[in-house]
Amino acid sequence: MSKTRTEVLSESRKNGVVAGATTVGAVAAGVLVAPVAGVVAAVPAAYFAYKWWRHRSENGIRF
Repeated sequence: MSKTRTEVLSESRKNGVVAGATTVGAVAAGVLVAPVAGVVAAVPAAYFAYKWWRHRSENGIRF
């Protein structure tokens, strides 16, 4: 069964929050701990950002 538009937007919002939080964490790790830690933390942040972007594009949601 297909998801409703509201469910898709809710899922996109949740994915965006996760992507944003991991990005903020990566930047904070790079500034507070060490640049190497920031680079390591940026890998999952990039993955979640790509996953969020792909979800929006597949469902026809504007950016």
